[in-house]
Amino acid sequence: MKNKLILTFVAFITVIVSVLIVASLGSYSQQQAGIGVNYVVAASEVQAQTPAFDTSNFSNPLEINNKYFPLKPGTTMIYEGKSEDEPTRDVFVVTNDTKEIMGITTRIVHDDAYVNEEHEETTNDWFAQDDQGNVWYMGEYTTDLSNKGSHEGSWEAGVKGAKAGIVMEADLKVDDTYNQEFLKGVAEDKGTILSLNEKVTVPYGTFSNVLKTKDFSPLEPDIVENKYYAQNIGQIKALSVKGESEVESLVQINGTGNSNSSDTN
Repeated sequence: MKNKLILTFVAFITVIVSVLIVASLGSYSQQQAGIGVNYVVAASEVQAQTPAFDTSNFSNPLEINNKYFPLKPGTTMIYEGKSEDEPTRDVFVVTNDTKEIMGITTRIVHDDAYVNEEHEETTNDWFAQDDQGNVWYMGEYTTDLSNKGSHEGSWEAGVKGAKAGIVMEADLKVDDTYNQEFLKGVAEDKGTILSLNEKVTVPYGTFSNVLKTKDFSPLEPDIVENKYYAQNIGQIKALSVKGESEVESLVQINGTGNSNSSDTN
């Protein structure tokens, strides 16, 4: 009887130990799987990050020659379209003026927006190109003439927590997502590259190998816009695809010697 009790006790202990070992192995396996998942997520996040901003990486910031966003002083680009069935006009002027931001000399682009021939908004945008060819958006000073001259939405990199954003990458890859601007609660626009081989016709001409982006903001989650950029020209079209009814297309360029071109590559 005593021997049977001993054998029963040993068997019981063996079962308990086996259960504990199996449970430990399962937990370890889950931990390893979890580590794998975390790694994949981290890698994805790295791909979606805006390129690193370094003030020492701007040896010639006014030489903005990114092929999808060239800014040559003296150039005026004119866009026309509609917003909620009202005619719009936008005049985008690359000036010779500059502004120092975070120790970087930026190019000032002056932008005037008209709705129904009424001057509704005027903005100075500040851009600089780094040594890799990324074009950075360093801020804007905007005046809403339709709203008592409000400057809501204005921001400057390095001021009150605002950070520079990317307006055009040097090394473009489909599915890249990047911050175009950042001032929490004020300016949080982002962009995602959708395609590099669109063919688009606007009043100014027909273009191939056009870059297509999706532009959006967590501050306005119900609004999405597609923008189109032609090589050696810049933006040629903007089209609302969610939340608004707006379209704007390039109709004229002055000051560069460019003429209307057909099937430009």
